Amino acid sequence: MNRQKFKAHPWHGISRGENAPEIVNCFIEIVPTDTVKYEVDKETGYLKIDRPQKYSNIIPALYGFVPQTYSADRVAEITNKALGTTDIEGDHDPVDICVLTEKDITHGDIIVKARPIGGFRLLDHNQADDKLIAVLENDAIYGCLRDITDLPTMVIERLKHYFTTYKDLPGDKSPRCILTDIYDVNTAREVIRMAIEDYDIAFRNEI
Repeated sequence: MNRQKFKAHPWHGISRGENAPEIVNCFIEIVPTDTVKYEVDKETGYLKIDRPQKYSNIIPALYGFVPQTYSADRVAEITNKALGTTDIEGDHDPVDICVLTEKDITHGDIIVKARPIGGFRLLDHNQADDKLIAVLENDAIYGCLRDITDLPTMVIERLKHYFTTYKDLPGDKSPRCILTDIYDVNTAREVIRMAIEDYDIAFRNEI
């Protein structure tokens, strides 16, 4: 069977990038103009509607994941070491990534090359739900940045607000997602390396 006749699965069929973790391929699911949260259906690889956004809380960057990564034991261990805990688990999803660019990109379901510069250590209940922060490779405005400390404070605040509120539902008495800290480019690369190891272990018999 000629596999080139068929669309590659965004999680398993797209390369994470030959220069990962410094530069990675990202599959973009949603963009700042989306009022519906899309995510990849793990079985088919097509985008599906996760949920309409109930409030005017719009992602201030391109948002998706790094293909052929997986948040399991090794990714969770980074969080456990940082927080001095032992009970945090990975969320069993590919690692999420936000990509900053000065360009108006109007739809998802695309692949972009990005340079991770840091990340948010986020907890969703008892699971590690890291959000890597990256810049579009060769972007005219953001492409020169090398660490999250290079970002304007307001950009970080917008991202923080989104990720600490986007899963909240009416009537919630406490936030679902907790941001424990913001980490630098070196930690972001380590998260990617561990997510690659988690992926290779989890799917070694399928690839």
